[in-house]
Amino acid sequence: MCGQQRWTRLAVMALLVLTALAAEGGKAEKQGKKERKSDCGEWQWSVCVANEGDCGLGTREGTRTGTECKQTIKTQRCKIPCNWKKKFGGECKYDFQAWGECDLATGKKNRTGVLKRALMDATCAATVTASKPCGKMLKTKLQDAKKQKKEGKKRERSQKD
Repeated sequence: MCGQQRWTRLAVMALLVLTALAAEGGKAEKQGKKERKSDCGEWQWSVCVANEGDCGLGTREGTRTGTECKQTIKTQRCKIPCNWKKKFGGECKYDFQAWGECDLATGKKNRTGVLKRALMDATCAATVTASKPCGKMLKTKLQDAKKQKKEGKKRERSQKD
């Protein structure tokens, strides 16, 4: 009985050693594959181009260099969100501050946006500035203020006369 246990233990030990050697051999092959992959350059992706219109589903093309690369060009599906401000690039999203005060000289108000998120490999400015015309309410307030000044001057003249 003792002899049989010894042979069983010996067989189990031999099996473990063979399994360990086989695992190391597999790792050596994988390392060789990694070395071959390093001959290939990094993927460089083009800008996402929408299939229809300015936003929605589209495609982008990727290229890489390398003499022994199996694949040097590939196409990938992408999406341009329709609610992003295209004025600053359809692949850049900014966090905007509140609108500033109206500049009476230009009739516009400004606000600044800080880059919040960019789609893959997009080149986006760190900060952007947006401007828009001052609202009609502000113009009417200015006109009302001017009318009050004119009326005040008319009263002063009529009192002097």
